[in-house]
Amino acid sequence: MSGDNKKRVAYFYDAEIGNFYYAPGHPMKPHRIRMCHNLLLNYRVYEKMDVFRPQPASEREMTKFHSDDYISFLKMITPQNMHDHIKQLQRFNVGEDCPVFDGLYEFCQLSTGGSIGGAVKLNMGKADVAVNWAGGLHHAKKCEASGFCYANDIVLAILELLKVHQRVLYIDIDIHHGDGVEEAFFTTDRVMTVSFHKYGEYFPGTGDTKDVGAKGGKYYAVNFPLRDGIDDESYASIFRPILGKIMEQYQPGAIVMQCGADSLVGDRLGSFNLSIKGHGKCVEFMKTFNIPLLILGGGGYTIRNVARCWAYETAVALDEQLRNELPYNDYYEYFAPDHHLHISPSNMENLNTPDYLARIKERILDNLRHQPSAPGLQIGGSAETARVDTKEEDVDEKEGDGDFDKKDSKGSECGEENKDHKDHRNHGDAKEKVKMEDKEEGNDEKEGEEKKEKEEMEVDEEEGAKSKEDERE
Repeated sequence: MSGDNKKRVAYFYDAEIGNFYYAPGHPMKPHRIRMCHNLLLNYRVYEKMDVFRPQPASEREMTKFHSDDYISFLKMITPQNMHDHIKQLQRFNVGEDCPVFDGLYEFCQLSTGGSIGGAVKLNMGKADVAVNWAGGLHHAKKCEASGFCYANDIVLAILELLKVHQRVLYIDIDIHHGDGVEEAFFTTDRVMTVSFHKYGEYFPGTGDTKDVGAKGGKYYAVNFPLRDGIDDESYASIFRPILGKIMEQYQPGAIVMQCGADSLVGDRLGSFNLSIKGHGKCVEFMKTFNIPLLILGGGGYTIRNVARCWAYETAVALDEQLRNELPYNDYYEYFAPDHHLHISPSNMENLNTPDYLARIKERILDNLRHQPSAPGLQIGGSAETARVDTKEEDVDEKEGDGDFDKKDSKGSECGEENKDHKDHRNHGDAKEKVKMEDKEEGNDEKEGEEKKEKEEMEVDEEEGAKSKEDERE
């Protein structure tokens, strides 16, 4: 990973993020983000990037994509009053998979704020790469929660990037299809969405190769459906040629990459066989194009491996080499027995035969031939009116042309009872399995409370050192 092509990296983290707790037995654990951050502190790579505490996204910012009534609902609903709003819970798909928990709206604000803040840094030319591991919640829809996701920070970050860039490329390497992002931009050629995911009787049940976009966005949605057991070599054999062709033909001004870690070997809800190095190779490859890059989190339910993966990919962004032996850290016991950064693939069968991968790859490359080269005219734009993160003195509201029509891109009005496409809308079948395994993790959240103060002090020190630079700027 080392080299001369060093990037300016803006890293967004709020120590509060690890304190949010979905529900007992729920596989989504924000605590994993705190674990990743603690690895970065103890590897001391945080010293080589600009560390920011994100400004929480405002209601106005979130309604650039989401409907007003949905965001108002997220702001209002609590575990104490949820039983008085049963119809709204059903309407907005909030319940078992997407539970109501203490601080739900604040969690959405922090997750979304980091992604929008990263987009602003890229737009203003203050970073080459921006990282927000609390983002990447790709299933959230305009008017409803889905698949553990409430606010779609990715869509909102892309809308911010579109203020300056004519074309934005979105890449999703989570094991689940990036349905919420694809749906948001299904009818436009200004955003190309590319998703590599498990397909067939698997949440969310979308993402066939035949799903290519519609109207002005036809052939600007790319889906590569995969089977169980894909390994590093097979993944690279499809990722590199497809993204290489897309970069040559589409010529995006910025890239957003969702790095869900549930595509790793051994994930509690996943069934792929990628190593951390194989996963990180995707980030490494996209970084070589020297285009503004926003790196986001996503899924990942074996939390020790999520922390390992995202720490490694932060180092990839920085062109830094991390030693395989983990430094002592606040969660050292989680990484027993070997206490290593990297994990080994299993001997599971790869059901993605070379013939199958070649056929799907050729179909996708054939679809790409229908696209004109670099569609649309460069309209330009200015980042001067964009929101400013909390490290800077003056915090302005976002302005510009980022507003999104209150009808989603596939034409469905908010509140319609059209659920036919949600055959696999629940992750929930896997949660019983997770409940028993949770005991292995120990008392994550109680430990998290004890670690919070230390990390807040460390982030505050980082901010203090950098705030002086911002004042000079």
